[in-house]
Amino acid sequence: MCRMFAIHKFQHHMATQIFLNLPVKDLNKSVQFFIKLGYTFNAQFTNENATCMIISDNIFVMLLVEPLFKGFTKKEITDTANGNECIICLSADSRAHVDLMVSKAIEAGATAPHPPQDHGFMYGRDFIDLDGHLWEYAWMDPAHLQA
Repeated sequence: MCRMFAIHKFQHHMATQIFLNLPVKDLNKSVQFFIKLGYTFNAQFTNENATCMIISDNIFVMLLVEPLFKGFTKKEITDTANGNECIICLSADSRAHVDLMVSKAIEAGATAPHPPQDHGFMYGRDFIDLDGHLWEYAWMDPAHLQA
């Protein structure tokens, strides 16, 4: 029993981390945009070609200038003016937090492609950042999740 607890405890401390890599045209403009949303960056993983944006203890976004990003793939970088490769969705603590984050993004130069999506128990809004990446913030009623 103690051994199983130790294994479980060890596994708990080894939570999976995600490092989302996104190509950007102008690293400084992208950093300034996300600073306005309240995000910080890890200086240890930052240079003129890349930076590590901290979303949470286990979620990081690597903003890479397009030539560096291109070095990691044989495929073309998605033209975000004409298509999306992914939608980055982050959870929010409340409806107000959803509205706050999207409002900050719009004030920083993002565009809102859709009206808010209100399903009662779930509320979400999205925006397109300076490089055309589609982000969404969503809130779900905890009472509904427990049902």
